[in-house]
Amino acid sequence: MVYDVTVIVPEGKDKDEGYIKKEAVGLLQAKGQRIDTGTARLVVEKRSVDARRRQIKIVLRCKLYVGEEPQAEKAALPRWLPATTSRKTVVIVGTGPAGLFGALTLLEKGILCIIVERGVQVSQRKVDIARISREGLVDGDSNYCFGEGGAGCFSDGKLYTRSDKRGNLSQVFRIFNHFGADSSILTAAHPHIGTDRLPAVIDAMRAQIEELGCQFLFGHRCTDFIIEEKGGEKRVLGVKIQDTRSGAEKEIRADAVLLATGHSATDIYTTLARLAPESLEAKGFAFGVRVEHPRALIDSIQYHGDAEAIRKLGAAEYRLTSQVDGRGVYSFCMCPGGFIVPSASSPGQIVINGMSAAGRNSAWSNAAIVVETHPEDIPERFRKEAEALGCPALAGLLARTWLEEETCRRGDGRQKAPAQRLKDYLARRESTSLPRTSYAPGLVASRLDEWLPPHLNDRLCKAFRMFDRKMKGFISDEALLVASETRTSTPVRILRDRTSGESPVLRGLYPAGEGSGYSGGIASSAMDGIAQCRRIMEALGE
Repeated sequence: MVYDVTVIVPEGKDKDEGYIKKEAVGLLQAKGQRIDTGTARLVVEKRSVDARRRQIKIVLRCKLYVGEEPQAEKAALPRWLPATTSRKTVVIVGTGPAGLFGALTLLEKGILCIIVERGVQVSQRKVDIARISREGLVDGDSNYCFGEGGAGCFSDGKLYTRSDKRGNLSQVFRIFNHFGADSSILTAAHPHIGTDRLPAVIDAMRAQIEELGCQFLFGHRCTDFIIEEKGGEKRVLGVKIQDTRSGAEKEIRADAVLLATGHSATDIYTTLARLAPESLEAKGFAFGVRVEHPRALIDSIQYHGDAEAIRKLGAAEYRLTSQVDGRGVYSFCMCPGGFIVPSASSPGQIVINGMSAAGRNSAWSNAAIVVETHPEDIPERFRKEAEALGCPALAGLLARTWLEEETCRRGDGRQKAPAQRLKDYLARRESTSLPRTSYAPGLVASRLDEWLPPHLNDRLCKAFRMFDRKMKGFISDEALLVASETRTSTPVRILRDRTSGESPVLRGLYPAGEGSGYSGGIASSAMDGIAQCRRIMEALGE
């Protein structure tokens, strides 16, 4: 017999297996269950911290096995086959989590994958990313958004998702663990690999895929799709690619194409808009700013000034949400003990993101504070421009690009970002000085309250005051706003058939991951890549 039981224990008792088991058995017995404690085995599945009150507690979600052995964690790992077992070929565009987990899924049937990636491998990508902070230079194909591992590889490595019904989330965590992620991700309520460790995990995944016979084409950008029109139907037969260094072009034909290019591949959206504008639709997204505090301040607020809890529990997280004038305003990608990083994917833009190393031990904590934005919230000028391009679905993308370029103009024209103290932002006044920051390229004092879109400004001001009531001290002298956070998700969705997963107007094309508009974050994108590749296998008769 297997029982699910949630045990709440005092801080410091969460490693005492005997104590936890005794508490679990007691809870079940209080509900009338008869438990043979001699044969009972306890497995802790999830661990979280409840710091809402002064007495901090640890919440443990457990399974109690009575009269049977706990299930083996490794049993759920798939068996991957050499890419010679099947005669089918699938092109995967993008090496983010959707692409890599998709490739591993296809290898369960030995299907050959050719993986096209405009960026470079993680080792070279580190060099290109360092140049952004050091020199303010953005490589349009190798940056925080593009390259092996996708946007999440160098932007924290958080695995938390609320989309756990979309697939086997536990299997995603086990695969990450198999390739080198710490085993803590198997039980943490908010699992986190860390940007310092995730690149090595990605490197190991790629090595396994290559060893099984699949081919990676790094430094190759997908520029078009090979289309066959027959009987009024368009079918994708492969991709056209270009070497980003030499400019050489070639075609790759395939039985199916998994499109996993991420939320920043603007050129993919414009290509689809040219080929089949009806394949796209506008969707809601969110954008705003990133707020940074000294880590010690956030830790003190969340742990009620308990020095011992701060020492034992590490950097504190928070999650804030409110409704303001009919739109949600909320924290996103909260990075305890983290850094703010420059995530533009083209020169002339500033895009802000956050990350934490595995230890979460920097002197700062930061989070995006973003405003829910619906297609009807997009200013009319961008909607008219999208209509003139023949694809109204692009309006949000045009608005996003404008804000990123305007943010760059308000900075130094390179990667120094415009910033304002939170108190000055709320008082609508200039910041005569700025506090120390984790943002390496540097900051430029700017009146964010004057040039951020009114849709954002009015709601952010109200939300910050609400958040300060929930976390007293959130509005403080050292609280800093940095602009702009624009890549929470894509403002465009690539439509797909509910059953087959294909584009309904470009058959053989399977959109996946964040760029498709159907997932957000590492774990949900991995699950989406798995699901789409299972649909591909079914379509190919594998």
